[in-house]
Amino acid sequence: MKIFRVPDMICGGCVQAITKAVRADDPAAEITADIATHLVTIDSVKSPSILRAAIEAAGFTPELAASPA
Repeated sequence: MKIFRVPDMICGGCVQAITKAVRADDPAAEITADIATHLVTIDSVKSPSILRAAIEAAGFTPELAASPA
């Protein structure tokens, strides 16, 4: 499970754009987003760097907040 802080995620449209971008790289990814805390949790086999790149490609500025060791 990877958790990203995405400070510029401010609405449902942002969540949809991030979800679409991540699922383009990993269709099986489980994604939850909390607009109030600006956190996106992704359960995916893809590496954090690939997931971050997907979120960046959607126009956002993600920061990795947590990932398993």
